[in-house]
Amino acid sequence: MIRVGVFDTKPYDREHLERAANGGVDWRFLDFRLNRETAQTADGARAVCVFVNDQVDRDCLQALAAQKVELVALRCAGFNNVDVPAAKALKLSVTRVPVYSPYAVAEHAIALLLTLNRKIHRAFNRVRELNFGLNGLVGFDLYGKTAGVVGTGRIGRIFAQIVRGFGMKVLAFDPVPSPDWAKQNDVEYVEPKTLAQESDVISLHVPLTPETKHLVRRETLALMKPGAILLNVSRGALIDTTALIEALKSGQLGGVALDVYEEEEGIFFEDLSGQVLQDDELARLLTFPNVLITSHQAFLTHEALSNIAQTTVANLHALAGGKPFLEGTLLT
Repeated sequence: MIRVGVFDTKPYDREHLERAANGGVDWRFLDFRLNRETAQTADGARAVCVFVNDQVDRDCLQALAAQKVELVALRCAGFNNVDVPAAKALKLSVTRVPVYSPYAVAEHAIALLLTLNRKIHRAFNRVRELNFGLNGLVGFDLYGKTAGVVGTGRIGRIFAQIVRGFGMKVLAFDPVPSPDWAKQNDVEYVEPKTLAQESDVISLHVPLTPETKHLVRRETLALMKPGAILLNVSRGALIDTTALIEALKSGQLGGVALDVYEEEEGIFFEDLSGQVLQDDELARLLTFPNVLITSHQAFLTHEALSNIAQTTVANLHALAGGKPFLEGTLLT
């Protein structure tokens, strides 16, 4: 039986991983994150299982390799928090979960859009205080408006198809377009500048890479339609937070809905309700009435968690049995 150290574990992680393994893995569930200081707690494990905010840099990987860890199994699609070249040099395998219910993330983006536009979150709080007034709750029809979809992988395509169902026109940008899909779903590929200028709603569905960091910055925001809504359910650093706050203060943006944040490590996934928030920019964002933030929960459906657990466990069993990892999951 293979021993696995699971870092940054939450109850829902444990539930789905244990169910997928069905007793075939010796789990060591840890509630703290993996980094260079905590790597020593993986002693005796052949693999570690990590999430988006674990810091798997070169020093951390060296510490893992010294303890004879063989596999870093990411229970997510993104891998910007892992030094993949260092892992390769150290002969450490790194796997990820490239595909898990894309509907979960796309549908959460839609939920954010509808909630922000129709001010459902504000109405909910008012009614609980017996304030049944409607002043300040005016939204706009999505029908007939234009949605800009940045990135047309699985999640971006599903988001586009849903908003087409609302009767929205859809513009898209992707460096590797899918023309057959676009034709079938009446989606038009355009250049980024055109998308920014013509969209009433812009939704980001791209991975975080050196090329996409601060994809939305001061210049991008200046191009956008006054009053447009911006959505991000991908990675926080796609947006320059300082520039975003400036655009909100000036009234350039009609609203922003975020499931991710540029400096979310140590904040998202944690209960800080009894503390003073130390992140000044996040604190500022939370003061805007036209900003809606959820804490990286777009993936959080039973279906997605099951998909993640099944892929992760399959790769752990492959390691234990000396078999190949699942196709498309290996990064090194």
